[in-house]
Amino acid sequence: MKIYDYNGKKNICGDRVREARQKQRMSQSDLAAKLQVNGIILERDSISRIESGTRFVADYELLVLAKVLNVDVYWLLSTEA
Repeated sequence: MKIYDYNGKKNICGDRVREARQKQRMSQSDLAAKLQVNGIILERDSISRIESGTRFVADYELLVLAKVLNVDVYWLLSTEA
């Protein structure tokens, strides 16, 4: 399996996932539970690794993250301030 890396991270959405989650005053466990209800089985530690950039995020996971966090997929992928 190829190891994907972009500027030292395995994803570019982690910072935005953390930002959106914290704006909603949601814990990592709460986010994991909401994702599981929507068919994406992730544990709290997987959310932590996504936010720190050490876990790859599949496209289908990104779609559900955007839905659960009530943000646009393009915003999650944006690196602009």
